[in-house]
Amino acid sequence: MAGPRHIQVSEASRPVLPRHTKLKFDETRKVWVILAPERVLAPDEIAVEVLQLCDGVRDVGAIADALAAKYAAPRDTILVDVIGMLQDLADKGFLTEAREKAS
Repeated sequence: MAGPRHIQVSEASRPVLPRHTKLKFDETRKVWVILAPERVLAPDEIAVEVLQLCDGVRDVGAIADALAAKYAAPRDTILVDVIGMLQDLADKGFLTEAREKAS
């Protein structure tokens, strides 16, 4: 029996929220939440910023580049932190990797 599909996040990964998962601003509570079937996660402000860049087009390296430029911070440090955070979300089923479209 096949279990959930887990991904190994790397600099070349193109992370995206799975089809059944949404990043949404909860107006009532004034917080961002990740909504998945029977689960809700309230990521912190930095995680929300990273997740908004997870569009399935950009790879993790490009996400780290964008954040390093925005915050004038060392890219290598940001890359390690982003990979760790995204891997944690992937392990919990809140993130997957974009697949190439079949021709």
